[in-house]
Amino acid sequence: MNVAVIETSTFNPTNPPLIKPAETPAVNLSPALNANELAFELGLWLSGLESFLNIRNHSLADESRAKASTRDWTKEFHLTHSTLLMCSGIVFRLGKAIKDKKSVMEDDVLNLDAEDEHFDVSPEEIFKLASVLKDAVLLSEGLLRAAPLKFGEWTAWSNSLSERFKQTEAFEKLISAAEKTGEQFLPEGLRRILETKQLSFSTEADLIFFLPRFEKFLNWLGVEKKMLKKHEPLKPSLLIFSRIREQISEMMNYVNNRLLRFSDESDALFGALDGASYAASIELKKVYNHELAGLSELRQTPLIYAKIETAFALLNDSFQLTLINFAQVIAPEVQPFDIFPNIKTKLEQSIILRRELWKSLQEVKKAEENPEKYPLPELHKNLTNFDSGALRFLFYKDKETVERFIEEVLVTTSKKDLVPILHRFGAYLETLFGQVNMRVVLANHPFEYEK
Repeated sequence: MNVAVIETSTFNPTNPPLIKPAETPAVNLSPALNANELAFELGLWLSGLESFLNIRNHSLADESRAKASTRDWTKEFHLTHSTLLMCSGIVFRLGKAIKDKKSVMEDDVLNLDAEDEHFDVSPEEIFKLASVLKDAVLLSEGLLRAAPLKFGEWTAWSNSLSERFKQTEAFEKLISAAEKTGEQFLPEGLRRILETKQLSFSTEADLIFFLPRFEKFLNWLGVEKKMLKKHEPLKPSLLIFSRIREQISEMMNYVNNRLLRFSDESDALFGALDGASYAASIELKKVYNHELAGLSELRQTPLIYAKIETAFALLNDSFQLTLINFAQVIAPEVQPFDIFPNIKTKLEQSIILRRELWKSLQEVKKAEENPEKYPLPELHKNLTNFDSGALRFLFYKDKETVERFIEEVLVTTSKKDLVPILHRFGAYLETLFGQVNMRVVLANHPFEYEK
């Protein structure tokens, strides 16, 4: 996959940054990250690389063998190369952080708390991993000079690199540590419920197995959220999505086997597990068969941003809803925002957005029905207020389309030419209103239509 590098620190949809293929994404050199945080970040990217290199779990190119053998795989090489460079940068910083902590402890200047200790990886193991990454980067650069690269080259390269990584102790340790770290931090509201409620042995065993894994997925998606917020190059995040899909698929197989062995199908936990399995299968198809399919081929920064943002939101909302359903199995009275306080903000924003979408839709319809008598300055004012207000609560891909429609309406002076624009705009707003109305957070808040 050809990595697209954004040559600016700020994403400006109206003036998209230049994109250059086959260049290195800028590594976040924030000095605030300690050894633990660096090790988690490195383990996460290495785990994504491991999944991406495994052709059997290649989550972003579900295609026939005939097609796979004929298409150009150079973009996969570019993406792997960029991730190797990123990991090399993190390894350097991690090795320095471990060395600094070690010297501090030897000088007896500061007693480190247990939570500040780095993962059980020695400086020697970090050095060996850095050496493997360096060799891989050099080999990758040589292969890229031989582009175009086919399926045979990709298979040989991925197998060779995977084997080299498996022989490196730090590789397995960092991935294992990142997995455990991702599972450690359940939402405070959910943890409190687990500590105060009495549960049967079987229910407790199932929850202990499933809850940390869903929380791990949310923590991994947190990295995607930071990349979106900071407007970092997003194509490398395909590796994290690859890892998430692989592990969700494995867990759903376990869930389905557990459902077959359930003795009481009327049990609330059975319903929660069944719902989690169904929701995961639906969201996986939406994300991986639609939003992320073919993303590696794209070069337009706004479109890449829009697709990654939507994929993140679909998976994040699905995992949050699953954890809420599990919490309500234990305590039916619990509210979603008791577990995830940010849901309250999402609800408030969605209510405002839905109301403003409805108002704009009515204004556009009135103007379309009677363009000669409808005061266009009033329409322009209403649409401008919507553009600068509630529109920011939409996904980027929808926001961009609405902005284009509003701009067309504002610059069209002929009422005859304006009617077909308003007709198309009204149809789009009506569809968009229906989609917003189906948001999960609005399930218990039906829209009150004006009489």
